[in-house]
Amino acid sequence: MRIAVAATPAVAIPTLNALLDSEHVLAFIITQPDRPAGRGLQLQESEVSQWATSNDIHTFKPESSEQLLPLLVDVDVLLTIGYGVLLPSQVINAPTYGSLNLHFSLLPRWRGAAPVQRAIEAGDSLSGVTVFALDEGMDTGPIYSVKKFALDSDITSDELFIELADVGVEAVMEALAAIASGTKPTPQNGEGATRAYKLQKSEGEIDWHASAEEISRKVRAFTSNPGAWTTFRGLTMKIDTVSINETKLEPGLIVQEGKKVNVGTGTTSLTIGFCTPAGKQRMDSASWSNGARLATGEKFG
Repeated sequence: MRIAVAATPAVAIPTLNALLDSEHVLAFIITQPDRPAGRGLQLQESEVSQWATSNDIHTFKPESSEQLLPLLVDVDVLLTIGYGVLLPSQVINAPTYGSLNLHFSLLPRWRGAAPVQRAIEAGDSLSGVTVFALDEGMDTGPIYSVKKFALDSDITSDELFIELADVGVEAVMEALAAIASGTKPTPQNGEGATRAYKLQKSEGEIDWHASAEEISRKVRAFTSNPGAWTTFRGLTMKIDTVSINETKLEPGLIVQEGKKVNVGTGTTSLTIGFCTPAGKQRMDSASWSNGARLATGEKFG
């Protein structure tokens, strides 16, 4: 089959590599237009666009969904992976067999923009990927394939994206095989559906009165973007990694013990691994603490 892929982030690359090596034809790539990035605000192409260039795959960067219609005339399937645009029905239905989406959750749980992060934040023990036929709803289409993935208690969203990107390859190939054989997808059961709303930076603020487990999940879910954060001496500071220990401290209280920096929560304390102070590079917490010259009784928040 002739497959077009609409994708933007690096999580699509394992599937793109697999399609390139498969019996299918990777016809072309659709990705987001180049955007200003960095301090100089120079135009930067998406990670998928960079991959397409290095593999000599033709790339389109439409400014509107309507521009996609002429491209899909000779396409059998349009596969979307984190493309970042809600497609209208005329685009979804334009390919011979319609359009698929590789979604990073076990639908109907975590429909929406941030399924990986919301699963970690909620303390889910199981995640995975779902390949489904796109319709006009928010991740509501009938399902072709599902692959499950057990979550370690310390996994971050950055790590889970990498894992699920690899898991997604098999799910996509199974879905394409099902289409080729005429197998119909299974309608979704909406029971137990949850929404994975896009992360807001304001949500990343740490409430040190919450439990150590809740804060740990927040830090791991928001790593590395937009990041979990707190304030110290009136300035914002990102908390990049934490581990739970058994000592108890007043919520927000910072205590350095040798090379460890512990912070109190509503339950037991947390040991800060790495942090990013305002205007500085990421560093280990002991280096930060030594430079800050902590006073007795100082707190975060």
